[in-house]
Amino acid sequence: MKRTGPTNPHTKRLIEELKKRSVEGSISLWKRIANDLEKPARSRRVVNLSRINRFTKEDEIVVVPGKVLGSGELSHKVTISALDFSQGALEKIRQADAKAMPLNELLQEDPKGRRIRIIG
Repeated sequence: MKRTGPTNPHTKRLIEELKKRSVEGSISLWKRIANDLEKPARSRRVVNLSRINRFTKEDEIVVVPGKVLGSGELSHKVTISALDFSQGALEKIRQADAKAMPLNELLQEDPKGRRIRIIG
């Protein structure tokens, strides 16, 4: 049998926590993100900063169920939560005075999942 999906124990725990919060609070956003993260790594979303810049507004909260790459510029302040960030993306996010946070931190900070957009 061919193995698919995440093998990283941290990612597995995150998926379990997202599903748990989804059921407890009847919040479909967390279930959608968990389903996206269950895909094999090669099928996960990869989003450049230029795309985030183009499709977001000032002070918006964005979730990328995958990796954020540093191609392009970020011209406004947003909060970006993702499974992983490239080093270049983290530097450009800091330069734009925006905020980068792991998904588990966003789950703790905003358990209701209000005003969050998924990009990817």
